[in-house]
Formats: sequence, structure tokens, C-alpha cells
Amino acid sequence: MRRTPRRLTALAMLLAASVLGPAAPAIAQTPTRVMVRIVSHDAKIIGSGVGGARVTIRDAVTGAVLAEGVQEGGTGDTGLIMADRPRGGGVFATDGAAGFLAELSLTQPTWVEIVGEGPLGTPDAMRRASTTALLVPGRDVLGDGIVLELLGFTVELREPVPGSAIPAGRPVEVTARVTMLCGCPTSPGGVWDSDGYDIVARVLRDGRLVSETPLAFTGETSVHSATIPALDAGEVTIEVLSMDEERGNFGIARERFTVSR
Repeated sequence: MRRTPRRLTALAMLLAASVLGPAAPAIAQTPTRVMVRIVSHDAKIIGSGVGGARVTIRDAVTGAVLAEGVQEGGTGDTGLIMADRPRGGGVFATDGAAGFLAELSLTQPTWVEIVGEGPLGTPDAMRRASTTALLVPGRDVLGDGIVLELLGFTVELREPVPGSAIPAGRPVEVTARVTMLCGCPTSPGGVWDSDGYDIVARVLRDGRLVSETPLAFTGETSVHSATIPALDAGEVTIEVLSMDEERGNFGIARERFTVSR
């Protein structure tokens, strides 16, 4: 086999380098901080008291997870959050207020999807919200940050006790605790005015509605109750619905019971 002279090989390499130019330098990763806050619609921040909220930031193109964690801290300043808000005025960035501070390493402007899920402490009331945003290396998003709202109520059935049997032929006491997703209390005339909500107990049998009864405030913060008509023996589902049509907030607790003779 004929060998190529070393001088010709070196010359070829030199010519190739002159055509291709120098190798492109690696693009440096730039630290970029992003504050994310998950809040309850028409209420406050979802804080540690209700288990906080899970935050995930993904590259919207590749799906790669860039940051994830749990929002922890307090629910924020009621006066600031619930007051009429001036344009550009911060309301969530107060001492101790919950939030998730992501620290990303970006090499270029990047489209991301930001997802919030919570409240983690009440799985039956879990909600999810997401948004898409463009982040730029070195341009931090702090203060109130990127805010995601979760709609709804947390409804917890207290009576009948889930898993218990209900005696046939007797009226049934239905009691439920109704709060905002952040755990904020509901009561007549309160900041979260339950007079503006429809809270009802519904009984269903084989998927058909048997009865619907409004719940009344008991005098205990966030607790509402009603006596529903006696039930025949068999399997039933009892639902408590809390509804605020004006603000689009809805919540439900649903349990199956055996009505025994």
C-alpha cells in the first residue's frame, strides 16, 4: 500500500483548518433565578399548612426537567392579597410567604412549561395549573414571580364518618368543612363569605339523584351541616358540593355508604 508523505498530510490538515475556521467555543451556562408562587383563586398562597404545592419547570421543546420542588412557607399577607391591587404592585412577596425559587442554568433564551399542583396535604382536593414562559439567561424573575392560580374549594366530609354504616329509616346528619385551597376559612360575612356560596348535600343511588339539601353554617368556622331525609337500605353515595359560580370556584367531597336495616 502506498503511503502519503507526512508533509502532504500536515498540509491537508492545515488547509482544512483554514477552510473550517477555529472550533466554536462552548456556550457558558448562566445562572437564572425564577420565583414561582402557587395561589388559591380568590384567596391566598398555598403554604405549608395545607402541604404546600409541587412545582415543576420543564424545557417546553425537549420536555427535560430543569427544576422541581415543593413550595413551602406561609399563606402571605391577607390585607395585601385581598385588597384591590394597583397595577405593578407586589402582593405575594412578603416575609415568610410561600414560594418556590428555582435556580436554572441556561445557555440561551428558553421556552419553559411551569406546572403547579396542590394542595399536597389534601389529595382529594388536588388541582393543577400550568403556563408557558420564555426565560432569558441571567434575567432573574423575582418578587411576586410567576403566579399560577388553582381554582376550587377543599371540602372534607366529617359526618357521616367515611366507612361507617348508616341505619335505614332515620334522618342523617351531614357535616362538612369547607375552606379555600390555601386553607383560608369560610364563614358568613367573612373575608371568604360563605353566604355567597351554594353548599349542598346530594344523595345518589345507582347514579340517580335521590335528594339535595342545602347546608347551613354551624357557628364553627368553615363547618356547615344539614339533616337529610331517611334512606332506604342499600348502597348510596353522599356528595357535598361547594359552589361559587361568580368566581368559578367549585369543590366536592364524595363517599360511598351502606345503609343497613
